[in-house]
Amino acid sequence: MIYRTFQDKQLSNLGLGAMRLPVTGDSDAQIDEPQVFRMVDEAMAAGVNYYDTAWGYHSGQSEVVMGKALSRYPRDSYYLADKFPGYDLSNMGKVEEIFEEQLRRCRTDHFDFYLFHNVCELNIEHYLDDAKYRTYSYLMKQKEAGRIRTLGFSAHGSAEVIRRFLDAYGKDMEFCQLQVNWLDWDFQDAKAKVALLREWNIPVWVMEPLRGGSLVKLSAADAERLRALRPDETPVGWAFRFLQGIPDVKVILSGMSNEAQMKENLRIFETDAPLNAEETEALLRLAGEMTARTALPCTGCRYCVSHCPMELNIPWLLELYNEHVYSGGGFLAPMALDSLPDDKKPSACVGCRSCEQVCPQQIRISEAMRDFTARLTPGA
Repeated sequence: MIYRTFQDKQLSNLGLGAMRLPVTGDSDAQIDEPQVFRMVDEAMAAGVNYYDTAWGYHSGQSEVVMGKALSRYPRDSYYLADKFPGYDLSNMGKVEEIFEEQLRRCRTDHFDFYLFHNVCELNIEHYLDDAKYRTYSYLMKQKEAGRIRTLGFSAHGSAEVIRRFLDAYGKDMEFCQLQVNWLDWDFQDAKAKVALLREWNIPVWVMEPLRGGSLVKLSAADAERLRALRPDETPVGWAFRFLQGIPDVKVILSGMSNEAQMKENLRIFETDAPLNAEETEALLRLAGEMTARTALPCTGCRYCVSHCPMELNIPWLLELYNEHVYSGGGFLAPMALDSLPDDKKPSACVGCRSCEQVCPQQIRISEAMRDFTARLTPGA
């Protein structure tokens, strides 16, 4: 197992993420406990010492099952991470009762790592309003008491949202969990987010290294291009080797859904074999080609904004549209749009085409806004 130094700790470069555990039925709450126990045993035997769960994973059962699995081991033999579920605004103001319940579910008296979960456009105002919701002050109190050993945050929001969070709390943040992978390095501008954290000397934990498994399902032609450069490397290996080459990255979380995935990941992390410059360039070129197959070519010039009678933030809406189309749905775009009033959402476009008259890329913006609205409407 590869390890990375963080403060006075040696953390396994591979962490077990407990968001996609194996299940036995149609409900994600029906976790296959025997298989999880075997996976944890195998991970521990291979040297994995970082385990990540959260309040909402598997409808609340992830914390429970991981608590059972890990409590079979000495508490000082692993690091446990959990998160305050601020992605759900109904949880704001409930930090104390949720934190206490998380300790109970996980069968522990402390968390080695604890995060503000999913800092984004939807909840940034709530996270920053400590006078009303007390999230920051309560978590800092728990850190002082030793019930949180290391405090950080995860983020799916834009670099600007992350910057606002850091301006408020950055001096107390010790790590940040980001969606980083070779496709999102440019597509979601993960590169800029990592650079921002570097300014604050905050190391990176990676989530979604395989983008929900989609980076494993390459076309035959795309996979062959990579195989020509590294004949013995699988698409899974390419994804992890890309991340091994980013110095800021300490822990790479993988949501393993079965023992076969566990075995493959453990094999890959036996060696530290980051991509060289040529391989990285080829991979990022492939990422650009893959996203360009569906993405609208907005350059962010903002000429359109000054001509929109509804004053829509068209470049940002097109960025969200590209993500939503490429991913075939998902939660990122709807989550971001929920932060907007109705008169600033794609549905507010009146179809006047004034924006299109000044678009250097000749994007049919009004059609994109109409399609975006339809994709976001259930049953449409």
